[in-house]
Amino acid sequence: MRYISTRGEARSVDFEGTLFSGYAPDGGLFMPQEIPTLDCNTLRTWSAFSYPELVKELSSLFISSELIPRKELNDLIDSAFRRFRHKNVVRLARLKNGLNVLELWHGVTYAFKDLSLSCTGQFLQYFLKKRKKHVTILVGTSGDTGSSAIESVRGENNMDIFVLLPKDLCSQIQELQMTTVIEENVHVFTAHGNNDEIEESIKELYVDADFARQHNLMSLNSINWSRIMVQIAHYFYAYFQCTPSMDMTPLPAVEIVVPTGAGGNITAGYIAQKMGLPIQLVAMVNNNDIFHRAIQHGDFSFSGSVKPTLASAMDIQEPYNMERILWLLSDCDGSVIKTLMEQFYMSKNLTLPEELHRKLSEALSSCSASDEDIVQAMRRCWEDNCYLLCPHSAVAVHYHYKQLDYHLSNRPRCCLASASAAKFPDAVLRAKLVPEVPPEIQALKVMETRSTTLRREDNWAKTLRDRIEAIAKCRHTKVEFV
Repeated sequence: MRYISTRGEARSVDFEGTLFSGYAPDGGLFMPQEIPTLDCNTLRTWSAFSYPELVKELSSLFISSELIPRKELNDLIDSAFRRFRHKNVVRLARLKNGLNVLELWHGVTYAFKDLSLSCTGQFLQYFLKKRKKHVTILVGTSGDTGSSAIESVRGENNMDIFVLLPKDLCSQIQELQMTTVIEENVHVFTAHGNNDEIEESIKELYVDADFARQHNLMSLNSINWSRIMVQIAHYFYAYFQCTPSMDMTPLPAVEIVVPTGAGGNITAGYIAQKMGLPIQLVAMVNNNDIFHRAIQHGDFSFSGSVKPTLASAMDIQEPYNMERILWLLSDCDGSVIKTLMEQFYMSKNLTLPEELHRKLSEALSSCSASDEDIVQAMRRCWEDNCYLLCPHSAVAVHYHYKQLDYHLSNRPRCCLASASAAKFPDAVLRAKLVPEVPPEIQALKVMETRSTTLRREDNWAKTLRDRIEAIAKCRHTKVEFV
């Protein structure tokens, strides 16, 4: 399996090449040259698999056995899931009125990103030990990515990770999960700005090819294909758990509702659909609704500044993974995507071509939820089921209740739950409910913290660059001394 850029001008790479990259050299995102398709017999066989088994099967389609032999791949994935609290890694909650909630948050940081990042961390270590090299990881986070990325690499001497988080725009617990980590290879920056501004600074370092090469820069955001790949398993597992039958021909469709920010998770869902899984996808957004407007009206444009919401990890106006979806819909035409995305990033304004918009609206549905919608969904779910939702998961559940109340659809449906309510006590209180905070999260509040402040007037890219160079120099001095 080879990987090519969505903009068509970078040379192809293997899985190891895309794992250790950020953006492709031409500014695009890496994607598989071919999407494998599965027949009904394969789907019926897979329907009996556990979640870890599905991750193994799917990963083996995208990682050649020459790079990672199958037995070693299986061992890496088993190691990745060893720290998860639930015996099945993920859990489906079957609630009243046909509400199915797939809990993807049983990892160390109580967020769905633990699933893909724990695997990605194992893949990284596998290659780093073989190649005897060091990497510098850059991560911008709107909430959960930073802590999950840190947990996947903390304490490793062949990696340094630099995490930028937006000050006061994450929950207190999300921030503490990053700033209380004091291992030497973890470097946390608190920026006076939003997630999109953070991403711009990070991208500035990637486009400096010499600097990126010198320091082996790579990303653990959903820019990284490995994260998308692992997340494909969410959709297969959700389908097999929620489908009414695997014996029908054709197989019945299941609707999967996806809280959507940067778009990595919904991209994984669309790839699962392309592979032959009979799912219908709904991208759910908060008041930062660029994804929704693109699907509904072909309007992929900024609508002013980022709006802070209760679902803070989704407060994104620049969902970079839309580029991957548009690339697939354009029949993998890199020149078309290059033109469109350069226009978008230059002007922050893009009207999708009519044919591309038609394909997008046929592939995905979408809906938006206000803070009031989020609060109401959290309250209703508790009143009906004594079940606490995080505000991001409530965005998806709002869609289910809307369909239920207006008798819009009775097809089987699964709502993806991206984080535990334990991480968002303020939102739980806003819904007039009582937070349930596990001891390990409560303990964060009395732990030592460490981070570097990035003021709005600072040159964030320069500060990052200087720190990376200083740490590299220090590391080389230690090696020489030894």
